[in-house]
Parts: sequence; structure tokens; C-alpha cells
Amino acid sequence: MSQTKDKTRQGTGAKFGRVARFVIHYWLIAPGLFFSLLSVRIVSTLIDVSVPVAAGWLVDAVASGKAEDPAPAIRALIIFLTLGVVFHILRQSVTFIANRLSARAITAIGRDAFAKVQRFSSDWHANSFAGATVRKITRGMTSFDTFTDTLAFGLVPAFIVVTGVTMMFAWRWPLLGLVTGLSVLTFIVVVVTLSVVWIRPANVAAREWDSKMAGVLADSITGNAAVKSFAAEEREDRHFAEVAQGWHWRAVRSWDRSAVSGLVQAVLLLVLQLGMLGTGLWLWTQGRATPGDIASLIATQFLITGYLRDIAQHVRSVQRTVNDMDDVLEFRNAQLQVADQTDAKPLQVAHGAIEFERVTFRYKSASASLYEDFSLQIPAGQKVGLVGTSGAGKSTFVKLIQRLYDVYHGRILIDGQDIAHVTQASLRNAVGLVPQEPVLFHRSIAENIAYGRPGASEDEIIEAARLAHVDEFVRGLPKGYATLVGERGVKLSGGERQRVAIARAILAATPILILDEATSSLDSLSETYIREAMDRLAEGRTTLVIAHRLSTVQRLDRILVFERGQIVEDGTHKSLMARENGAYRRLVQTQSGGFLAEAAQ
Repeated sequence: MSQTKDKTRQGTGAKFGRVARFVIHYWLIAPGLFFSLLSVRIVSTLIDVSVPVAAGWLVDAVASGKAEDPAPAIRALIIFLTLGVVFHILRQSVTFIANRLSARAITAIGRDAFAKVQRFSSDWHANSFAGATVRKITRGMTSFDTFTDTLAFGLVPAFIVVTGVTMMFAWRWPLLGLVTGLSVLTFIVVVVTLSVVWIRPANVAAREWDSKMAGVLADSITGNAAVKSFAAEEREDRHFAEVAQGWHWRAVRSWDRSAVSGLVQAVLLLVLQLGMLGTGLWLWTQGRATPGDIASLIATQFLITGYLRDIAQHVRSVQRTVNDMDDVLEFRNAQLQVADQTDAKPLQVAHGAIEFERVTFRYKSASASLYEDFSLQIPAGQKVGLVGTSGAGKSTFVKLIQRLYDVYHGRILIDGQDIAHVTQASLRNAVGLVPQEPVLFHRSIAENIAYGRPGASEDEIIEAARLAHVDEFVRGLPKGYATLVGERGVKLSGGERQRVAIARAILAATPILILDEATSSLDSLSETYIREAMDRLAEGRTTLVIAHRLSTVQRLDRILVFERGQIVEDGTHKSLMARENGAYRRLVQTQSGGFLAEAAQ
């Protein structure tokens, strides 16, 4: 609640200013459409103002004319009808132009926001609700459309109508101009003040809890497998109900305040009508206004109240859309946590040698460094196992190689090139990863395999699938490689997802390969097949294997044993097992139930 209050108290002017610059930027991506919209809207509104005047001419022409000579009345009728037809044509033109301008701008907003969020660091994504992020982007896109419509069909024409009518009345009847101007000014000041000072804070609070609801929904739905495995449906129901209740009373408060504002608005509009019509009748009694003038005045007050009736809603819509677009602006203006340097060049990998040179690193949430003055060299083509207890620094080691985080001090080199000075795209194109929990997209099996190499031919995809033993289960699917795998690959088993991820790495054929316990989800027979495929894949490539099951690293060239961000042992399986009280030997003993298996000796 305090965060909401703090956010509410931020400079509204500053926020509106930057949102205005944001909106203008996207309006001007199609300047022809924007200026056409503005011009047609101004002309159509001026015609709308002139229609009541033409109605007054028609009444006067009829009142002062004769049945034998209807020409003046007919001319007045033609002018009245022509203005009405032209107004409706121009108004529809405004709709068509606004549709095209909004569609183009919304597409650009979504594309730019998506591109920026995609480039945020892994740490940012790990600490953000995916559902809330998606909600903020989509809400910002639709808010731009609402903002444009509110200005084009609400506030801009209302301003033109009120200003034009007041000036016209002030020129002909100064007293009526003064009454109209003061009434309109009072109405706008009261309504805008209520909207900004009283209603807006309630809207902001409801909007924040709306994002929380979206986040909880996404979190629970994407984790539905865990919910079912622990029979936690009722627990999740209660959790969502608590958040929904928090949104409920805030939403009711927001809506109630809007209703009260509507009541105040209705009273002020009645005062405006009484003031205008009462002054008009007084002018008529003084002989300064004709029946046509009174008819014109009646039509004009209907026109003004029609535009003003929704002005409070327009102001609230603008304020709400400003807040919603401000969320997208937070993404747009945020600095990338891990960014390419301005002079970054593509990484050139000829061999694949890796070197950590006096690296110091800690996570932002940690009080102490995980790595302190850490140095290590891995020659090109070497196959290295990374072992140790959870939290020892194995996963962080490979994340730093991928530059998912920046180090605080020191350098990480690949073939002598500092990875902080190369483009992230070229770096990650050179480092293949088969994670313990593979991430698949809700696309076909073929598309998921080809994700690391989009230009691969069908034959190449099938060959990679054969090497990873994907073809064994694909053959039994009606659509074969065109089968959709479901969100996050839920339609496949854990072992099948892992094989698809391995096939993806085989096809990508990167010079550096990272295997994060890549066979952990496979049965014994499949594991044997995959190890053979991995041996072929790793041939001639620098390979890092994060291993929890130590049998997977015994045949590697080198094993690094991590403890608290330090390498406490470094050697082959045989040499490390020869150490009587060595850390690696203890890990093997623990996994073998306290006995050293013959294969481990």
C-alpha cells in the first residue's frame, strides 16, 4: 500500500510530460496520417459548432418568411442539411484515419517494448512476473489507442466547441459569453480537480492490484503441474482470492468515486443550461435576440453539454492511460542491465579457449562475493566436468561465460577476446547450452530443434533428431515433426523434451558446448544412446559439463570441484579418486552409498 501511495505522489506533471513525448513520438511515425487526422478533426468540429447557427437561420427564415416565397427558408434548410452531411462525412473520415494511425503506432509500441524486455537480463526476468509484464505491455498498447480516441473524439473537439461558442457569444452578446465562459470554466475546474486529486489515486491503487492479479494467475497457471502434484488447487484458490479481495475493495472505491463525480457533474451541467437559457430569454425580452437566436441557443447548449457531459470520463481516461503507458515507458527508459558496448565487435571463435582472469562477482541480492579474484584456464577442445554441492558456483560459472551477468572486476576471455567487448548475440551464438530443464516453445518439434539454427534444412533437422534419438518417439506421432509440443513443451515427457534440446544443440554445432546434467531426465537406455551422441557432438569442441550424477564426468579430460566459488580440486577422475580425503572422492562415496564402486576406482 505504501508503494502505491509513493507512486501516486510522484510528479504528475513530469509523468504526463514524458508520456506526451512518448505519444507524440508514435503519432509522428506516420506524420501524414497524424496531420490529416488533426486537420479533419478541427474542420469537422467547427462545422459542428456552425450547425446550431444554421438552425437558427432556418427558424428566422420560416418565422419572417411567407408561404408564397419559401426561397429563403429553402436556402437556410439546404445550408443546414449540407453542414450536417459534411460533418458526418468528416467525422467518419476521422474514424478511418484514427484507425490506421492507431494500428501503426500500437504495432510499433508492442514491437519496441517486446524487443526491450527481451534484452533485459536473466536476473530481471527471474525477479519479474511474466504475467504482469505481459499485462503491462498489452495494457500500454491498448491505452495508446484509448488516449488517441479520447483526444480525437473527446477533449480536442470539446475544447474547440467550448472556445468557439464562448467567443461567438462574447462577440454578439458579451453577457451571454461571460455567463457561458464562467460556467464552463467552473465545470472544468471542478471536474478535473475531482478526477486528478480524488479519483486518480483510487484508480492507481486498483490498477496496481490488477497487475498483481494477472501475475498470480500466470504464476499459478504456468505451474499447474506442481499444483496438481501436491493437490494444491484449494490452496491456490485461497491465494488468488486474497489478492482478488485486495483488488475488489480498491476497485469499488475507484468506481464509487467516479459515480460521485458523475453526480457533481450532472448538477454543474444543469447550472450551465439554466445560465445559458436564462440569459438567452432575458436577451429576447430586451429585443436583442430573435426566435431563431433562441432556437440556436437551445441547440448550442445541447451541443456544449453533450461534449462536456463526458469530459470527466475523458479526463479520467487520459489519466488512466497516462499511468498505463507510463508502465511501458518504464521498460522503454530502463537501462539494460547487461548491454553491448558501443564499440562491441562480433566474437571470432577459432578454437574455443576459455580464461577467467582475476574475476570477482557477486549477485546483487548477496552480501558477499561468490567469486573473489578467481582465475582459470580451459584450453580449446578440452572436455571439463564441473562438480560440487548446490550453490558452489557451477551454474554461475557457465552463466558468466554466456555473459548473462557482468563481472565486477577482472575479465573473461574466449580465444583471447574479452567477452564484455563483443556483441552478446555473437557470444551466445558461439556457446551452445543443453539445460537441465529445457525450454521449448509452443511450436512444432521441427521448429524447436531448428531454433538454434533457423536456416537448417529438413534433412539436417531430421539427422540431428536421429542422433538425439528424437525420431524414435516422433515416428509414433500422427503429425510427425509438425506436432506442436504445447506451452513449455508440456505435451512431451521430460525425457522427450531433453532429447529435443539435445537435438537442438547438435544442429547448432557451436564451438563451445555447455551441458547442464543433460541426461538427467532420460532412462538408462536412452542415456546410453545420448552419451554416444554427446561424444560425437563434443568432438573437437570445448565442452563444459555440469554434473550432479558423477558417472557422467568420469571419462572427461578434466574435473573441476567447486566449493563456495572456489576450485578446491582440479584433475582427471583417476587422479582425484587417488586422493585419500579428497572432496571429489567424498562426493563419489556419498553417491555410491558410502562404498566406492569398482567402476569408480
